[in-house]
Amino acid sequence: MSPTFAQASPHASPWQADTTHRWRRHVARAFSRVSEHYARLAHAQRQMGEALWPLLPDRAERVLDLGCGPGHWSRRLAVRFGAGCHVLGLDLAPGMLDTARREARQRVDWLCADAAALPLADRQVDLVFSNLAIQWCPDLDAVMTELFRVLRPGGRAVINTLGPGTLHEVAHAWSSPDALLDFRTQERHLVSARLAGFSQPRCTDTHERFFYPDLAAVMASIKGVGAQTPRPAARLTRADLEHAKRRYEALREAAGLPVSYRRLTLVLDKEPSA
Repeated sequence: MSPTFAQASPHASPWQADTTHRWRRHVARAFSRVSEHYARLAHAQRQMGEALWPLLPDRAERVLDLGCGPGHWSRRLAVRFGAGCHVLGLDLAPGMLDTARREARQRVDWLCADAAALPLADRQVDLVFSNLAIQWCPDLDAVMTELFRVLRPGGRAVINTLGPGTLHEVAHAWSSPDALLDFRTQERHLVSARLAGFSQPRCTDTHERFFYPDLAAVMASIKGVGAQTPRPAARLTRADLEHAKRRYEALREAAGLPVSYRRLTLVLDKEPSA
């Protein structure tokens, strides 16, 4: 890792450290547990990530893959921008980064850190790429502020995240919508981006649907990417499973059991210096 690309770590306040410690530990553990199987089970997440590819700039020398997971997009970004580009894959889960290091063929550096407190110097990044990661961050404003801080003037962030309505079939089947993530609206993301300093943020809202043969496959696709499930596995009974199967089967279509995602795609351009 180059000393100019990762230095100047922001100092979190004691209050911030206390309120985020438990969340960070929980998410890091959940994603580390599934790191070995993520690539096999994350078909929907990978397909949604393709929507970011046409939004990339023509050139970039320093690229941050925020929430890189096992490094699929980091490796592709390194190929896309060539030998002169330095790609940094950043993730909160050590297990994901272990997998990324084992599978990397291109020159990519890896860093375990929190998106809301990036250990990077100001104005160092040409491009931030983030596919389906920031929905896990409890403090959206802090994440946006950090993105604006580390981007150089003229830099760009392209982000996929998730909006309300995501996984609504799963919530219906388990009869516990409150247990899923509280997905933030398109407008909430735009407001947060403006507060951070992005003068003309853009956001599109796309409904994506994927189909699975049975409830087991649905739940594997969600657990396989570290997502929360409506009830902790230790509390599930046979009656719970049968109830969920019946409710989900009522939603079956010709292609299988549907799983919906509301993909919010953000393009955040930092104004060039005057």
